[in-house]
Amino acid sequence: MKKPQIRGLYYITHINNLPSILEHGILSHAAVVAQRHASTPIYDSQIVTNRQQRKTPDGRSLWEFANVYFQARNPMLYRVIQGQKQSIAVLHLRPDLLREPNIFVTTGNAASQPTAILPVEAGLEQLRQMWNIVTSEWWKEEDGSKRKIMAECLVPDRIPPHFIDTIYVAHHAAAQQVKALIAPAKLAVVPEPHMFFQPRQIHKITEKLNLFEGDMFFSQMQTLTISVNTVGIMGKGLASRTKYQFPDVYVYYEDLCRKKILTMGQPAIYKREGHLDQQLADEPTGLSELNSNKWFLLFPTKRHWREGSDLAGIEQGLQWVVAAYEREGIRSLALPALGCGLGGLPWQDVGPLMCRYLAQLPIQVSIYLPREQVIPAHAKQAEFLLGSL
Repeated sequence: MKKPQIRGLYYITHINNLPSILEHGILSHAAVVAQRHASTPIYDSQIVTNRQQRKTPDGRSLWEFANVYFQARNPMLYRVIQGQKQSIAVLHLRPDLLREPNIFVTTGNAASQPTAILPVEAGLEQLRQMWNIVTSEWWKEEDGSKRKIMAECLVPDRIPPHFIDTIYVAHHAAAQQVKALIAPAKLAVVPEPHMFFQPRQIHKITEKLNLFEGDMFFSQMQTLTISVNTVGIMGKGLASRTKYQFPDVYVYYEDLCRKKILTMGQPAIYKREGHLDQQLADEPTGLSELNSNKWFLLFPTKRHWREGSDLAGIEQGLQWVVAAYEREGIRSLALPALGCGLGGLPWQDVGPLMCRYLAQLPIQVSIYLPREQVIPAHAKQAEFLLGSL
């Protein structure tokens, strides 16, 4: 059977550790302690303890292995960047690392008991069968994908520095810091906000209103908006992801539709009690501060899922948001480009409509541009979107 197409492996570290790593390599925890290398830790004591207790098939502790991931954008990275995005780097290592002797491949987070720790060939065969999960950008605890997406390669003692070919950071300021820190090393240093759960690009429309290109589900806004129909079907797009990731939101939405409460021009808010970090971060109990509860604004953009989006109905819904945000307790708001993408409406019609209403709000508002359309530069500018407002 074909092996998964592995383009690289990834190691998460603090930027302060880069000079030592480029000199000595990526060391196992046991080697760092034994050789007394100064390092800046990114993991708390609970994670370190869990890894010390788990053994590999040859009887060694996970402490004795340098661990790298097959997917960088995973729950562990989400956890360690909380409060320190500017301090974290992700190293990309060449896939020929998998040819090194005495290594193991895991079928998920190595410290988790359901995870198998296997020799390379057997491990890669298992990964082939779950590669769509390992390479996903999203995960869920209930179906095991949160554990599986953190599949690891375990290398005994040390990974030589020559396997490292790229350093990823969250933004350009961090890239400049890293380049100064590692000079004269010639490694590529690449700002990749998306890897670090950040928007790819921002277009400022007003002081409070911004356009984003990225993944709305990782927005820091208090309330996330989901485009829906009024018949209770979450079939595709953001609605489908909501149904998968937040089944309680879907149950609430279905109930609204069944009772004929959700109608065009009348969005509804689900004031969810659970913290998003509880579901996204590995070992979230170790976080000093969980994020605030995320609310979901269910915004009808069409009556039936088979229909196209209704621009007039969207305008009525925006009028409701402007009138009701304060009463409902919305403190900040993220929205997709309502009715674009699968809804079929062009951004050139939807964008100005959304911006002219949402610019009236005194709270922070983020609009996430549609990925399905190529939007010309002028259609992302305040002059176009606000007109004479």
